[in-house]
Amino acid sequence: MIEAVSCGGVVVFRGKILLLYKNYRKRYEGWVLPKGTVEPGETYPATALREVKEETGADASIVNFVGSTDYSFTVPEDTVTKEVYWYLMKGKSYFSRPQREEYFADSGFYKFHEAVHLLKFPNEKQILERAYSYYQSLYRGGLWENDRI
Repeated sequence: MIEAVSCGGVVVFRGKILLLYKNYRKRYEGWVLPKGTVEPGETYPATALREVKEETGADASIVNFVGSTDYSFTVPEDTVTKEVYWYLMKGKSYFSRPQREEYFADSGFYKFHEAVHLLKFPNEKQILERAYSYYQSLYRGGLWENDRI
């Protein structure tokens, strides 16, 4: 068994969530949150910020850690068990540009009810719900806008 660690972000800008559409040779299609593998010597928050920037082109800052998910999949030689650490992030604009080299065909910001419906994986839907709930509590408390966080 191969163990891997990734980090990603739930990026929120003006109440909308950043998603990516992956289309890998018609075998893997669906909307996902940006995430990627931790590089040697890299911290989890640094990985999350780097991956969001690489995969979407979006500038964001970390607000808080919101949880982790895990899953496994098979590759020809073995089974990979992956743990993903997720961060709520505050986007700086609506700009996004999908990373074509990683088979991302589209990206964009969506309202919560659209995003939760579009996401392909149940574990990412759960993280989105947790992150968005935290975002709402910050927003209601007046802490999200005006760079108070």
